[in-house]
Amino acid sequence: MAAPTTPPLTGPDFVADGLALADLADGAMTTGHAHGEAVLLARRGDELFAITAKCSHLGALLGKGLLDGETVRCPWHHACFSLRTGEALRAPALDPLPCWTVEQRDGRAYVTGKQERDPLAPVAAAEPPAHPAAVVIVGAGAAGSAAAEMLRREGYEGRITLLDGEAEAPYDRTMLSKSFPADEKKPVTLRPAGFYAEHNIEVVHGEVASIDVPGRRVLLADGVAHAYEALLLSPGAAPVPLDIPGHDLPQVHMLRSLADHRAIVAGAQGARRAVVLGASFIGLEVAAALRGLGLEVHVVAPDKAPLAKVLGPELGAMVRKLHEEKGVVFHLEQKAERIEAGAVMLANGERLPADLVVAGIGVRPRLALAEASGLAIDRGVTVNEYLETSVPSIFAAGDIARWPDPHSGQNIRVEHWVVAQRQGQTAARNMLGLREKFDAVPFFWSKHYNLSIRYVGHAEKWDEAAVSGDLGQQKCSIAYRAGGKTLAVASVQRDLENLRAEVALESDDEAALSQLLRGGTAAG
Repeated sequence: MAAPTTPPLTGPDFVADGLALADLADGAMTTGHAHGEAVLLARRGDELFAITAKCSHLGALLGKGLLDGETVRCPWHHACFSLRTGEALRAPALDPLPCWTVEQRDGRAYVTGKQERDPLAPVAAAEPPAHPAAVVIVGAGAAGSAAAEMLRREGYEGRITLLDGEAEAPYDRTMLSKSFPADEKKPVTLRPAGFYAEHNIEVVHGEVASIDVPGRRVLLADGVAHAYEALLLSPGAAPVPLDIPGHDLPQVHMLRSLADHRAIVAGAQGARRAVVLGASFIGLEVAAALRGLGLEVHVVAPDKAPLAKVLGPELGAMVRKLHEEKGVVFHLEQKAERIEAGAVMLANGERLPADLVVAGIGVRPRLALAEASGLAIDRGVTVNEYLETSVPSIFAAGDIARWPDPHSGQNIRVEHWVVAQRQGQTAARNMLGLREKFDAVPFFWSKHYNLSIRYVGHAEKWDEAAVSGDLGQQKCSIAYRAGGKTLAVASVQRDLENLRAEVALESDDEAALSQLLRGGTAAG
C-alpha cells in the first residue's frame, strides 16, 4: 500500500502571523495551520475556537462544511463536532478532534497549544442515572460497535459484551462495495488491534441462538450464556438470496460481509466479464468498482431506471448515464432466468458471458431472534422514541428497528450505516437512563466513481421532485415533497447545500428549505 501524500498547508500561519480579528466575522470560520497541522478557527460572538481542521472520519476539510451554533458539520458524511470540546457529536465520526488554545493579542488571534485525549474518555459531567451491572450487545456492526463505544464515553464502567458471528467484526461495511480490495487506501477495520480490550469491551465471536428474556441471558449456539441487565439488539440485515438455477455456482457471490468482499476480490482476479444482478446502491457501487479493475460489466435489473424508487427517475437517469459513460452496459426491465458455468441467461433469451456474478438484489432485516423472544414486530422491531422495544431493558437499533420519526410523522425503518451508528449511540445513552429521544434526520451517501450523492431525510413516496441546479452537469439538488412538505433532499456536488437542508429538516423549517432550493423545476 503506497503511503498517502500530504497536501501542502494553506491559509495563514496561526502561530507566527495569527489572524486579524477584523478578518473573522461572528459566525465565520477559516482554515490555516499551526505547528505543521491544518487548523480550523471559528468565531461565535466574542469567543474564538480552534480545532483540527480535518474530520476524524475520512479527513474532509471542515472549513468546507457548515458552522451551526458552536458546532461544525462535515461536508462529506455529515459528522458533527463541538467547537468547544472537539467532541464527535454525530456519527460517522467516532473520534474527537484535538482542540487548540487561542490567544488574542493586539487585535489578532494566535493558535498555540494542542490538547488531545483518548477517544473513549468519558465526557459526562456526572455518573449516569442508571448503571446496569452488565450490558450485552447482539451485533457488532454500525449500531452495536457505536453503542459499545458510547457507553464508555458516557462514563459507564460496567461489563460490556459485544456478540457477533463474524470473526472480523467490527469493521466499516460502507467500504466493501466501493473498491476491490476495500482496504487499498484505508484499513477497513473500525479500530486498531487491541482497542476494544484496552477499553474493557469484550468482543465475542459466536452465533446467538436465543434470548432467555425472563432470565435476562443471551445464549450462544455453543451453549455459553451471557447475562445482561440491559440488552441491545442490532443484528443488521441479511442479503436476499438468489433463487434461480445456478445460484450456487462458484463464480456467483453476494456482498454483505468482509468474507463476501474477499471472495469477490479473489473471483475478480483473472476475470474479464462480470454481471451484476440488481441496480441497487450496492449493485451500482460494485459495478463501478469492478470497472475500476478493468472488467467488462453488465447490470441486470427489473427497474425502468436505476435507483428510481429512492431517487426518482431524473436522478436515476443521471446515475445511469454516468455509468454508461464509464462503459457499464444496462439490461433494464429484465431478470436473470438462470446462471451457467460461463454466462447469465436472461428471461428474454439473451446470453451474457460472465466469469463473475454479483447479486445485489436487496436485504432483509434479521428479525428471527426478536420474534422468537416475543418482541413486538411490525416489518421490523417496534421501538419507541427512546429505541426501547416492547420488553423493558431491551433496545433495538440499526436495520431491524422501526421507530416513530418525528419529521415524517410515521414509523419508519431505514437501512443506512450512519442512521444505525447514531441509533446505537442513542440506545447506549438510554440504557444508562438518560432518556434521549432519537430524532436525527436520516442521512446516507453513495459513491459512483468520483461522484458522490448525499441524501438527507426520508421519502418513501412523494408527489413532487423539485430540481435545483443542472442535472446534465451533475451538479444539483432534488427536494422530494408530499403535500407541499419537503421530506428529503438529495444533492450532487452541492455538499454545503445538503448540510443546510439537513439543518432545515431538523427544525421542520419549510421556508428555509424553499429558499435554499428555490428556482427548481418540478417533476412529477
